Amino acid sequence: MSYSLAFTIHILGAVIWVGGMFFAHMILRPSAIEKLDPPQRLPLWLAVFGRFFFWVWISVIAILITGYWMIFDVFGGLAGLKATYIHIMHGIGLIMAAIYAYIYFVLFQKFKTAVNAGNFPQGGAIINKIRNMVTTNLVLGLITIIVASGGKYINL
Repeated sequence: MSYSLAFTIHILGAVIWVGGMFFAHMILRPSAIEKLDPPQRLPLWLAVFGRFFFWVWISVIAILITGYWMIFDVFGGLAGLKATYIHIMHGIGLIMAAIYAYIYFVLFQKFKTAVNAGNFPQGGAIINKIRNMVTTNLVLGLITIIVASGGKYINL
């Protein structure tokens, strides 16, 4: 794999993941709250998450594979990285992946069970936990984009 292909796939994965979180949190959520009652909103979120999480898995896997490929093939391993900003991106990326795994494997599974059972109060409580975790990942993702795009210019 060439560096330019790995870098392009890496960036596309980040755009899909972080852009999707931004859209869901800043646009879809307020619109759904404004227009739909909770018994309509929660099944909508179940459908949205089901589709979005498929793309997040592809993005996370692509980001990890291309990131580690670039670190070990292009930069000679973690010890060979002279740029602090790449270490920062690496650390934040691992935290984001762990948060996403928790959202998917724990919270989303509980949310799916609650909504499918018609237990909207429980589903609402779980979606609030998901929203808080997504907010954390969104902020981390935006910080990573700032670090990635400006890190080498401000000597991080």
